[in-house]
Amino acid sequence: MKVFVTGGAGYIGSVAVEQLVLAGHEVMVFDNLSLGHGAAVHPSAKLVVGDLCDIEAIRSAMGDFRPEAIMHFAAKSLVGESMEDPFLYLGDNVTNALNLLKCVVEFEVPRFILSSTANLFDDPEHIPIVEGERIVPGSPYGESKFIIERYLHWISKVYPFFNYAALRYFNAAGASEERGEDHTPELHLIPIVLEVALGKRERISMFGDDYNTPDGTCVRDYIHVTDLAQAHILALGAIGNENKIYNLGNGQGYSVKQVIETAREITGHAIPADVKPRRAGDPAILIAGSGKISEELGWKPSFTQLKDIIASAWAWHQANPEGYQD
Repeated sequence: MKVFVTGGAGYIGSVAVEQLVLAGHEVMVFDNLSLGHGAAVHPSAKLVVGDLCDIEAIRSAMGDFRPEAIMHFAAKSLVGESMEDPFLYLGDNVTNALNLLKCVVEFEVPRFILSSTANLFDDPEHIPIVEGERIVPGSPYGESKFIIERYLHWISKVYPFFNYAALRYFNAAGASEERGEDHTPELHLIPIVLEVALGKRERISMFGDDYNTPDGTCVRDYIHVTDLAQAHILALGAIGNENKIYNLGNGQGYSVKQVIETAREITGHAIPADVKPRRAGDPAILIAGSGKISEELGWKPSFTQLKDIIASAWAWHQANPEGYQD
């Protein structure tokens, strides 16, 4: 299948591209490289450097490639930043997705996979969180993803050729053998913890230790990035005459303190930690119920233990201490 991947030079997108190529798909990556790395793109995929704010650039790339499916990863994705600059998210994320969808309709691309988010569930009534949970976005970032999901709903209603899957996933982590997490600046917990172990930071900060959790720190469901990529590929094959919505996670949560302790064990480094005030937009507990995608598509995570997820990330960071260097 010919798959057009936006944000395919980023962390999750690049691993999805890798897995698509290994599965025999033909891939075009469309990425402005503002957050991604050209070196992260699998050499068998074609990279087009372009921005989703430029609809003519999208139109040109799609016209050349004639995709049969879209995987949409490209987006601003930082909860804290969205609370400080909401228009960057409610503007850019939504407008860029709309540009992409206009081209999808123009070229009659029948399949669309959206990289959505667990930040749709700021105050879940049930843990683990299943697909029927009420949607209360926890930030402008979460709201932007929900708006895009609604766009997809209506486009599928209006245009009979079009169907989609929205994958609402929790905390992506870990690395494949060749591709890992490299952001500047880095703001995600596991790579920041590993930067302390690598000597790039003096200590790690925990944002709040007074949450209603067993040890007072936030609890999150960590899903290995290759398991996440495999879920996208399964969803791609499952899109037919109906739309799909799936929550993705391991179904078990780990606290910030547990992540730090596990990283200490894996790296052999003390990893000093201190406590800072809470960040706006951070729910206490987010754990996914992934029973639906397991039952319908047979998806089963290969990495179910936090120590194995962190160990894969540590191996990549040790092999690539300066990231992609591009």
